[in-house]
Amino acid sequence: MPPRWVKRLTRNPWIVAVIFLLGARPSAHAQGTVADQVLASRATAQGSQAQKTPGPSLEIYGFAMLDIGHDFKQIHPDWFDTMRVTKLPSFEDEFGRDHSTFAGVRQSRLGVRSATPTTLGELRTTFEFELFGTGVDSGQTTFRLRHAYGELGKFGAGQTWSPFMDPDVFPNSLEYWGPTGMVFFRNVQVRWMPLQGNRSLTLALERPGASGDQGVYGDRIELQNVKPRFPLPDFSGAYKLTQNWGYVRVGGMLRLIKWDDVLDDQFELSGDATGWGVNLSSNLKPTANDTVRLQFVFGEGIQNYMNDAPADIGIKNNFGNPVTPILGEPLPIIGLIAFLDHNWNQRFSTAVGYSLVDIDNTEGQAPNAFKTGHYALGNLLYTPVPNVMVGGELQWGRRENFSDGFHSDGLKLQFSFKYNFSYRVGG
Repeated sequence: MPPRWVKRLTRNPWIVAVIFLLGARPSAHAQGTVADQVLASRATAQGSQAQKTPGPSLEIYGFAMLDIGHDFKQIHPDWFDTMRVTKLPSFEDEFGRDHSTFAGVRQSRLGVRSATPTTLGELRTTFEFELFGTGVDSGQTTFRLRHAYGELGKFGAGQTWSPFMDPDVFPNSLEYWGPTGMVFFRNVQVRWMPLQGNRSLTLALERPGASGDQGVYGDRIELQNVKPRFPLPDFSGAYKLTQNWGYVRVGGMLRLIKWDDVLDDQFELSGDATGWGVNLSSNLKPTANDTVRLQFVFGEGIQNYMNDAPADIGIKNNFGNPVTPILGEPLPIIGLIAFLDHNWNQRFSTAVGYSLVDIDNTEGQAPNAFKTGHYALGNLLYTPVPNVMVGGELQWGRRENFSDGFHSDGLKLQFSFKYNFSYRVGG
């Protein structure tokens, strides 16, 4: 039975109304008014969006790698740990005797990449080095720049893969240099990517460069005063269509190569040439455990974009003209790649395949000039735990000369030990 004071309060209708209104108001733990609900909903959505949008991130990555093996033949000593067929002997015992053991850590790599959200899209940068010396550092274990590249939205600039190149046709191999018939070039460039995603289009202006083979006239003083010149950047592009079965890709290259005769004599040896190329490539996935890597490239005067090919320009005789007795011509070239990467299970995998490069030499080149290169390998790789790989690989290569009938073979057995690392902050 309610207390007497409660009965007295409830007899007054004003008090009853006040009690009703107070009871109708939400408590501090209730949902709130409609306006409060809208504000709370917006705050929740903004908080959820903030959680979904990653912040700036920085990753340090790379690997330490040891290559050790036996070379059953011979190769230029600066390229002791590769199967670079242009560096195989061009005549008998050019680099000494057969059989030598090699070891090195030159494939080891260190890189830093970042991602930063901006109002114009994500800003991404890559700065990457390895220890494989080339050029004046050939044969050395020394830092060499691979990538110094930035990208914002649909624009990018710096040094990275040329759009003419398809890096995804490189097989899962231990040998460093890779297939001889592959387009392989990291170049300084400015690029525009109007299409991105499953259908991508990339266009770029690249740093120009080329070389010439003076051939049998290499000792003539007149040729020592012919200087190369590149008035325009190289223009490259690529279109790629990606589907669940893999992708197909077509790349193109167009370039202008000039050379000037700066010697004041009776000859005029200046000239120019147009270099061009088409690169057709694909990755096919017939099964979940297999990747077929294919490429066919053809063109003229594109040798410096190839993984392993000599000069872009060769000499052609023009004896009917006493003022210009020789001409420079862009050398036609074709390249081929066919490789299979197969995963036996989560720990074992194999790569096997073949590559070819073939050049149409000019008559002014030396008889022992490089003409054709063959490259093949097969391996077995083992990953005992994540980020650790050990494996063995058998490599074969052949160099064929232009017109003297000589060829030389390379044969190597290589074992490698690779330890990956990665540390990321932010994101």
